[in-house]
Amino acid sequence: MSRPASTRKPRASSQARIAVILAAARELLAEQGVANLSIYTVAEHAKIPPSSVYHFFASVPALLEGLTADVHAAFRACLQEPVEHASLNTWHDLSRIVEQRMLGIYARDAAARQLILAQHGLAEVTQADHQHDIELSRLMQALFERHFPLPQLPTDIDVFALAMELGDRVYARSVQLHGEITPRLAEEGMRVFDAYLGLYLPSALPKRPAPLA
Repeated sequence: MSRPASTRKPRASSQARIAVILAAARELLAEQGVANLSIYTVAEHAKIPPSSVYHFFASVPALLEGLTADVHAAFRACLQEPVEHASLNTWHDLSRIVEQRMLGIYARDAAARQLILAQHGLAEVTQADHQHDIELSRLMQALFERHFPLPQLPTDIDVFALAMELGDRVYARSVQLHGEITPRLAEEGMRVFDAYLGLYLPSALPKRPAPLA
């Protein structure tokens, strides 16, 4: 899998330049999709030399991997936002809150829809998305565990990662058909997410008296 040129933490000036490059790539994705993205169009849109883009991202897949990581940072943040414990009656309430937050990111961020839900055929980006999903599933499981004592889950599959992927399949279908996640298919995606978790989480799972610290 291709990576940015350096794996060391960049200096502040480099971080600022990376942010400019990713912002330009994000805008171009929203306007034109993945197929028309190139190092040169990103450089032109960012008003910097192509060599500056190549310095941080050796190829378009490497650039898209960087943007995928940027998108997933928003998903991580939404899972780390507090949930009011008193508002939860069952784990299904928490399931809906999580999915609605993620749907909000998809609605606001066309790049997220292009990278995760569109059919672009880029194996590097798909692999990066799967790797980030593993991290998201751990955060999600910890969030559920904070409010509900979870039963023993299988060790040979990642239940929360699969639930996310199945919900995303429905959202992807909506993007392919309609160019967006429609309210009807957003609801169907949430139902799929909830139904898969329901194979492993009892409906009568008791809520903790207080959330775990």
